[in-house]
Amino acid sequence: MEFINDLMTYEFLQKAFVTSIIVGIICGVIGSFIVLRGMALMGDAISHAVLPGVAISYMLGVNFFYGAVATGILTALGIGLISQNSRVKNDSSIGIVFTAAFALGIILITLAQSATDLTQILFGNVLSVRTSDMWLTLIVGAAVILVVVLFYKELLVSSFDETMAAAYGLKTRLIHYMIMALLTLVTVASLQTVGVILVVSMLITPASTAYLLTNRLSTMIVLASVFGALSSIIGLYFSFVYNLPSGPVIALATTVIFLVAFLFSPKQGIFWRMLKTNKQRISVG
Repeated sequence: MEFINDLMTYEFLQKAFVTSIIVGIICGVIGSFIVLRGMALMGDAISHAVLPGVAISYMLGVNFFYGAVATGILTALGIGLISQNSRVKNDSSIGIVFTAAFALGIILITLAQSATDLTQILFGNVLSVRTSDMWLTLIVGAAVILVVVLFYKELLVSSFDETMAAAYGLKTRLIHYMIMALLTLVTVASLQTVGVILVVSMLITPASTAYLLTNRLSTMIVLASVFGALSSIIGLYFSFVYNLPSGPVIALATTVIFLVAFLFSPKQGIFWRMLKTNKQRISVG
């Protein structure tokens, strides 16, 4: 009750609340495609590789959004360039590019002498969200959802069967890079909330939770968005009330929700499968 009163009173908490919900929703939307396409490692790579762009933006005194998006897209292109033009496999090219970018980013942040900002970038601090950050997140969220709605059929077909999508005449490589661009936008929009290191938890865990509960992509996207938003709200509550860093708390909230689904999902849950197995043993016996 006290949290609700504070939410109605303090503007900074209202901005954090709105921003965290939007981040949870868009991470759930894009995360669904990332999980289905087996691209979890790519999500991790993009989230780490935006750090040099953040550092350069900080040095130039401009919004980190622009530098982070630029380096995120360059990273996706670099990974594709290496894997498509050499014997190095995709997962190895991801490891090469993102570790180099992440290391460069840490060095640049250190040179800028901003240890406090480095901590916020790495682990997030949703309570320090500015009005401009909130509006930028809203714009990014609206753009991401609009693109997904407009190209839903193409994304659906290519996510489940890329070979069939190519046979239908869809430009699968272009779709892949479109998802990379959307992933980069969502990652950058999430930095203030959960930080570079933990953003992958928002991308992967809510979508994986939804994947345990349904076989339909449309339902999965909705559920992943709900779980993402719910995790953000829970994380914001505990981080505010107990003065804890928002990123780790939100990440833990996503994990707790996943564990509940993992144990008690009607079709995939361990608990119900054990119960069903025991019933079969009793009936046989």
